[in-house]
Amino acid sequence: MENYQFKTNIMCNNCVAKVTPVLAKHPEIVHWEVDLTSPERKLSVQTDSLSREAVRDIVAEAGYKAESLS
Repeated sequence: MENYQFKTNIMCNNCVAKVTPVLAKHPEIVHWEVDLTSPERKLSVQTDSLSREAVRDIVAEAGYKAESLS
């Protein structure tokens, strides 16, 4: 299982609510969460099969940016 971390422009709970249906519809995403207390607004994603680029594209579908942290 891969655990990716991204710096995002997901700034608040309303943003999380907007991105939730987009991330939740992908069965390849096992778990995800956004740390709104982090200055980077860190998005952590666990997946068995998606690449970093694929996760970044999925976040972009919701209208947000994701820049890889690792």
